[in-house]
Order: sequence, then C-alpha cells, then structure tokens
Amino acid sequence: MKLWKKILLGFAAVLVLAVGALAATMSYTAPCPDAPSIAAGAETMKAVRARCYGSADVLTYEDVEKPTPGPDEILVRVKAAGVNPLDYHFMRGSPYILRLMGGIGEPDDPRAGADFAGVVETVGNEVTSFVPGDEVFGRTNGTFAEYVTIGENRAVVKKPGNVSFEQAAGVPIAGITALQALAEKGGLEAGQDVLINGASGGVGTFAVQIAKAMGANVSGVCSTRNVAMVESIGADRVFDYKNENYTEADSRFDLIVDMVGNHSPSTNVDLLKADGVLVLVGGPKGNWIAPFKRPLQAMVAGWFADQEITTLFASLSKENMQTLADMMGDGRLVTVIDRTYTLEDVPEAIRHSESGRARGKIIITMD
Repeated sequence: MKLWKKILLGFAAVLVLAVGALAATMSYTAPCPDAPSIAAGAETMKAVRARCYGSADVLTYEDVEKPTPGPDEILVRVKAAGVNPLDYHFMRGSPYILRLMGGIGEPDDPRAGADFAGVVETVGNEVTSFVPGDEVFGRTNGTFAEYVTIGENRAVVKKPGNVSFEQAAGVPIAGITALQALAEKGGLEAGQDVLINGASGGVGTFAVQIAKAMGANVSGVCSTRNVAMVESIGADRVFDYKNENYTEADSRFDLIVDMVGNHSPSTNVDLLKADGVLVLVGGPKGNWIAPFKRPLQAMVAGWFADQEITTLFASLSKENMQTLADMMGDGRLVTVIDRTYTLEDVPEAIRHSESGRARGKIIITMD
C-alpha cells in the first residue's frame, strides 16, 4: 500500500474514533445524585429540580435555599410559571448537543422552568426601575420555584394590571417567538396574508393574535377540536388538517410560519407569493440528526427558491417583552390556557407538554 493511502486510512481511523468518543461523551447520562444539604439556618423555599437527565420522573419537589438578589437584581415571589418545550428538552438533555451547553453527564444547573409572573419582594441596592410590590413577568432560569432572582435589565417588565399572573406567565418564550417570527423574520405588514401552521399551540395562539393585531389576514391550521378556539382568537380562515390539506388550497401567502413541519419547505414555498417568506420554528424530536433536519431542508430548498426561507431561534429581550405587555394591556393579546398544575405536579405538566396535545399554554400556579 502506498504511503499516502496509509496516511489517509490512519486519518480516517482517528476521525472515526474521535467522533465516536464525542458521541459517547455527549450521550452519557450519569446517575441521579442526592440533593445537596442545606446550610444550617438558611432560609428555604419549595422548588422543582432536575439533577440528572431523563424523563419527567427525574424531577424532584424539594426544599432548597431561597435565592438572594445581587446589587442589580430583583427577588420575585413567583405566582405562576409557564411550561415550554424548552423545559423538557433541557430536562432530557435532548438533542444531545444541548449537553455541550447544559452539562455533560448531568445538568450543570438543576433548576427547571423559564417563564414566570410574580411580585417583587426585595431589590438590590443598584436597582432603579422596580420597587417591592411591583407585579412583573419575564424569563429567567429556575421559575418552577417559589422565588427567583433576575437582573433588572434582563427580560423582565411590569405586568399590566388587567392581566392575571397566570395569563402573564404563559407569554414570555412563546410570545416572543411568535413576535419575532412575524415581525423580525417575516417582515409582516398590514394587509398581507399569513398562514400559521400549528395555530392552536403555545406559539401558534400568540402568532394568530399578533398577526391580526398587525393588520394581517390570518389563516390558521389546526385539528378539528381546536377550530372554534383558533377562530375565537382572530383567525379569518381555519384549515382543519384532519379534513383538508392547506397545501392543496388555491390561496397564496405573503408569509407562512410553520411550527409543525408536516410538509416540506419546498411544498410550503409553492404556496408563497413571489416575494413571500417562509419561517420555520422548532423541529422534530430526536437526539442526533432529527433536530437539524428542517434547517438542512430549508437551506437546500432555499438554493432553488426565489422566496426567502429562514429558521428562527428566538432571543429574549426586554424590548420585546414590553411590546407584549403593551399588547396584553390593551386587550390585543390574551393567553389561551390549556391546563393549570400545582408546583408539586410539575412532572405531570411536563408529561402533558411532551404529548404535544396542549391547546395554548400549560401553567404552574403557586397558590
């Protein structure tokens, strides 16, 4: 065998071993550790923790130390928290690439939950925009708990007085995802035609309302049992996917926001107007390749399409939070609540979220 072939085979063998080692490392799941002891005299609270990766069975309801706000932080007594797919992805460490950020083997941060609404209890000595007693909502880590801390300049704003804590707690992640898909990625304008595929889910129910508030003509896609609900939040037309296929309709759209992925990007592009935009949100479940399937399909389809195809990875911002607060305050945006659970029943709430059958938002209540 020639020397260059030996070198090439050696390089290939090293590459295979390296990829295998990385895969084994990323997929490794350590046993669940015991909860750490609480310091003597420490003030405690109830909270849900995920100290190892796995199903909702790994979630524990326990006493933990109550957090203390830093100089630029506020301490919030949580009144309600929202459940999101993000919660079970980090709980399971799936797709495995999340473990590069969240911890190899076991979570670096066992806190669970991201959306919250509550009342400011204390503030750091550098905080100027909040005072004790303010009702607020936002996004931070560890919201499945009686208390959370968050920096005043992070994604937290005052809750409108006419909105309940449960309503506000469902908004941050799903609401901002919908807003960015429509306004920032989709460039939606008044008078345009938009299709929301997945209109009855957490993001979809907000997308229908936000698109309507922006002056668009809104079509939604959902199952039979959700048609009336989607119509009630503002959809001008609803496709019942159990009885009709929206891809076979004569309509053409300026913007399609697809949360479901039951049709290929190229099929959706055929429904767009000449200067239309397709925004893909989320992706199929899976540990390895599945989460990257839709972005790869979008990239390939984009090579052959005149219209724009883009994927959305939402980023939380205080400005977007305030926009949503204003829309809730004047009645243009409401949270469709599917079910509420107690803090102790978070595992059951996560199981319901993973089923994919929630209509709107799942909410955790603390009282």
